[in-house]
Amino acid sequence: MHRDEFLALLSSEGFDEVVSVTREPNGSLDVHAHPFEAKALILEGDLTIRIGGNENTYRPGDVFHLATNIEHAEQYGPDGVSYLVGRK
Repeated sequence: MHRDEFLALLSSEGFDEVVSVTREPNGSLDVHAHPFEAKALILEGDLTIRIGGNENTYRPGDVFHLATNIEHAEQYGPDGVSYLVGRK
């Protein structure tokens, strides 16, 4: 998905807060949850999200969605990751 298409999607789905996030190469976040729903578009690098025993890796053009208060862990690739994320 392209940036403009993603921003239009966020707007149509009520994601009014949009922020850019950049994470360091080979970094990680242990299990945590967010008090908001999130939908994000990977712009550069890659991100692996683990929920329970399931892992998914997202690369440029991929979109991921996390519901409110879902516990997950994050791992960033060797080039780090940059993404746009809508929150509601």
